[in-house]
Amino acid sequence: MEALHTGLGYIGATLGAGLILVGAGLGISKIATAACEGTARQPEAAQNIRTTMIIAAALIEGLAFFALIICLLRVL
Repeated sequence: MEALHTGLGYIGATLGAGLILVGAGLGISKIATAACEGTARQPEAAQNIRTTMIIAAALIEGLAFFALIICLLRVL
């Protein structure tokens, strides 16, 4: 019975990690799309838009990394 719980823990951690990475990828792609559209509409603001995009992407990556570590700690 313990092997079943361990196996389910591995499956849950794997699914959780996959969902985290897909969500982070979708979030960053949405930010990049909005930044490209903003730069196309207002090229003189490209530097400010790029800076804001990089900060937002870093925050998303940090959150995804934190959630991924939590999923992997469940396995251990």
